[in-house]
Amino acid sequence: MTTTKTIQSALISVFDKTGLEPIVKQLHQQNVTLYSTGGTEEFIKNLGIPVVPVEEVTSYPSILGGRVKTLHPKVFGGILNRQDNPKDVEEMKAFEIPQLDLVIVDLYPFEKTVASGASETDIIEKIDIGGISLIRAAAKNFKDTVIVASVNEYTYLLELITTQNGATTSEQRRLLATKAFHVSSHYDTAIFNYFNTDETIFKTSISEGQVLRYGENPHQKGFFFGEFDSMFTKLHGKELSYNNLLDVDAAVNLILEFKTNEPTFAILKHNNACGLATRKTMREAYLAALAGDPTSAFGGVLIANGKIDAATAIEINQLFCEVVIAPSFDEKAIAILSEKKNRIILVQHQVELPTQQIRTCLNGLLIQDKNTITDTKEGLKNVTTCAPTSQEIDDLLFASKICKNTKSNTIVFAKNGQLLGSGTGQTSRVDALRQAIEKATAFGFDLKGAVMASDAFFPFPDCVEIAHHAGITAVIQPGGSIKDTLSIDYCNENKIAMVFTGIRHFKH
Repeated sequence: MTTTKTIQSALISVFDKTGLEPIVKQLHQQNVTLYSTGGTEEFIKNLGIPVVPVEEVTSYPSILGGRVKTLHPKVFGGILNRQDNPKDVEEMKAFEIPQLDLVIVDLYPFEKTVASGASETDIIEKIDIGGISLIRAAAKNFKDTVIVASVNEYTYLLELITTQNGATTSEQRRLLATKAFHVSSHYDTAIFNYFNTDETIFKTSISEGQVLRYGENPHQKGFFFGEFDSMFTKLHGKELSYNNLLDVDAAVNLILEFKTNEPTFAILKHNNACGLATRKTMREAYLAALAGDPTSAFGGVLIANGKIDAATAIEINQLFCEVVIAPSFDEKAIAILSEKKNRIILVQHQVELPTQQIRTCLNGLLIQDKNTITDTKEGLKNVTTCAPTSQEIDDLLFASKICKNTKSNTIVFAKNGQLLGSGTGQTSRVDALRQAIEKATAFGFDLKGAVMASDAFFPFPDCVEIAHHAGITAVIQPGGSIKDTLSIDYCNENKIAMVFTGIRHFKH
């Protein structure tokens, strides 16, 4: 049953005064009695609007350097009293407690203070006590009290009190209480995570989310929680889907491996690279990446490690693709790529990415550190009598970066800074190898002089033997099998160079 209540009194105590003025003026126009403290009280007075200091209600000044201002029975009684409870009404009169119908309060900027690198003393002082208590009290008593706990709700509140002449319904108060508990729980989670050092306890809270058109398939609901707009500026195109976001995530992680390389372009489909190349210009890099698998590129996600110019855009525009990502675009490139109305164009910004990966598993969660190790020249151990050439080393590291970001089991072929073929997500390494050979052959690549990367060790010499017959001359793999010598011996007998990294790159 809807219960309408009219606001006759309000407690306002906020750290951030942005957007507060029109609300205060509207409340004053509706003859609402205003109570306040400190800087907010001064703010209201400067508007020429009468305000009652909380100290006059409590008969206590703000003490302990402002740490205790509103923590008093006469404040919390005015918020928590049940107006339909005769005993509460009687006690309110007996103790001369003023009714508080509306509470507008925010919290000290704890997260911003931590992010700023402030001292622990400053961080501790930004743990709000009075504000969080007021929010919980008013939200608990939403049957009688209106709570506004964030500047994000100011527009909604102003609309309510203006169009409804200060009245609110129980449904509206419940909605604001829900939002208030969201604010308080997020705040407490941030504080806990600042103090917590026990890795077996996990708490997270993301304050921003959006509803997607659907999930992985049309019959599934889908949502994204995170600050997408801080990472990308969307210049054009339709809304991103669940599958788009997964591909964009895979693309971002992959291209990060080539951040400092010459112009590099990658094309992804279903989270795996189907084309990738490094060249002198971005146009050449795109064309070489496309040549790797022009069939799979249809409907793919494209990403570059540098600016996309008009020359590159002209080539891209001939391909149907879902998303194009780059750190920047020429104006002409934007105009060209925008010719397809649904094509999504994203400018990628440099932001700090999560250091952990989280996924559901059984009736809980699996959490792990992200695989941030990239194989380097210094980390290679030559295990064969034949050492790789300088060009082969470059290609081995190039292939290893792709391998690391491809679903296991995987084998990757590369030559001269170009992905020639890959086997992805196979149940055996031999199957992945054969798939890679089939792909490379289908698109006209000569594997003679190419290199091979594997995400895990070879338990038997069959993979190096098959690769050798296909033309592979150098191999990079983690090593670690009890039968490593079988593969090493085969390579030595057939003058194939092989290096171990000591790092496995499974990706499931």
